[in-house]
Amino acid sequence: MQITESGNNEWYTPMEYVDSARIVMGAIDLDPASNDFAQANIKAKTYYTASNCGLSKDWEGRVWLNPPYSRKLLNKFVDKLINEEGVSEYICLVNSSTDTKWCHSLMNNAELMCLTKGRISFLNQQGLKVKGNSRGQIFFYKGNNGKTFEEEFGKYGKIVDLKKIHNEKSKEM
Repeated sequence: MQITESGNNEWYTPMEYVDSARIVMGAIDLDPASNDFAQANIKAKTYYTASNCGLSKDWEGRVWLNPPYSRKLLNKFVDKLINEEGVSEYICLVNSSTDTKWCHSLMNNAELMCLTKGRISFLNQQGLKVKGNSRGQIFFYKGNNGKTFEEEFGKYGKIVDLKKIHNEKSKEM
């Protein structure tokens, strides 16, 4: 998905991260912000594209979400991910924009996050790495395989236990 505010939402996740997501979740049931090209790697059982908008559909199962990064769409996709009752597990890849509403929503909902070491070199439609990514990324995780997420995504960066933070915060109140 998009790296900058250029208006292009078609940037693709390198295979190693998708493989790690599959290891954590077992499979990917839904990729709600995708296209035919991306599915060669993602291999979700169901996926939605710009033409059959995932925002208008029910989301169920294990979700991989690398949302469109334009502000308006990003907020909508994150809100739907967090509020959709049928989502049993998710991994969401976003820029590390910790000052935004959507990032705080994910931090309040997810159980773990991985703050990447360095920036991800996303791929273009030719499968080539795109240079010039100006931000770091975060993987957010919610589900029953936290230990596997820590082991698998720990190789990409620092794991933060958000459940522990939530529990400590609620004890203070």
